[in-house]
Amino acid sequence: MQRRHLIAGGLAAAALPHWALAQALEKPKVTIAVGGKNLLYYLPLTIAEQLSYFKAEGLDVTIVDFAGGSKALQAVVGGSADVVSGAFEHTINMQFKGQALRAFVLQGATPQIVLGINPKTMPNFKGIADLKGKKIGVSAPGSSTNVMVNFLLAKVGLKPSDVSIIGVGTGNGAVAAMRSGQIDAMSNLDPVITLLLRSGDLKIASDTRVMAESEKVFGGPMPAGCLYAPQPFLDKNPATVQALTNAMVRADKWIQKAGAAEIIKAVPESYLLGDRAVYIDAFLAAKGSLSADGMIPDKGAQTAFKALASVDAKLGAAKLDLTAVYTNDFVKKANAKYPKG
Repeated sequence: MQRRHLIAGGLAAAALPHWALAQALEKPKVTIAVGGKNLLYYLPLTIAEQLSYFKAEGLDVTIVDFAGGSKALQAVVGGSADVVSGAFEHTINMQFKGQALRAFVLQGATPQIVLGINPKTMPNFKGIADLKGKKIGVSAPGSSTNVMVNFLLAKVGLKPSDVSIIGVGTGNGAVAAMRSGQIDAMSNLDPVITLLLRSGDLKIASDTRVMAESEKVFGGPMPAGCLYAPQPFLDKNPATVQALTNAMVRADKWIQKAGAAEIIKAVPESYLLGDRAVYIDAFLAAKGSLSADGMIPDKGAQTAFKALASVDAKLGAAKLDLTAVYTNDFVKKANAKYPKG
């Protein structure tokens, strides 16, 4: 009789993991803002959603997609979203503006951004300095794609005002802008970049999908896609943040083990931009630049600060607390809980 009760009790407990987990979470319903969810830059977020890793942690996550990372940031600052899935450097920019935001789990070990030239409008391109006076497409003005353009321009003595920045998004609109000659260059991500490369509509000038190239461009490890949120959100909802981190670390690890066929099966059809082969090529190009375990490199904040300071003298002169823009505390616990993903 006692054994039967124990078995029944065990089965009941096993049948209610989400309920039990949800009770422990301060905020089971979480809204995540992202800028260009179809991008491989955000693949861990998509995998955590599609493989139900968020649900496994007791979370009910709503993901709201925007045209670029700067728009996603505005959603959290404005209060319509809780967490941003976006570029790490925004946490530094926002501290400079007096707002405390903190990254707590990494998706991208490099920015994965490619600056490509339009071979039709710039057939004689020789170097970044040739971009003076040209039209450059970015995902959205102020986003990480724009920051990389500014940084590369600064390295050759050009200012952001020396070019025209045009928001083209991260999908078919970006492809059309390049092919029609509306822009002379583009700072964007995969799968857009691989699609344009394969059709001969883009020539690479700088490629941060490659770890060595990224470190050469930025002078050190440059953390990229991550989950970040206002510090008060982390303070009030530590169990919720831990649950989000657990799901993302599992996604990071799953991606590193996954083959192209598994990735294609997991992502929504619309992300493939009508060409599975292109998406597979893009995934293989980006896989090495995605985080293997969610850990944010300790030198990453300094690298990101230097990149931002190179195009903003006021930010460069500011005394910022770079230890306050990230934490690995949640990631360490997630890796202990899911050592194999």
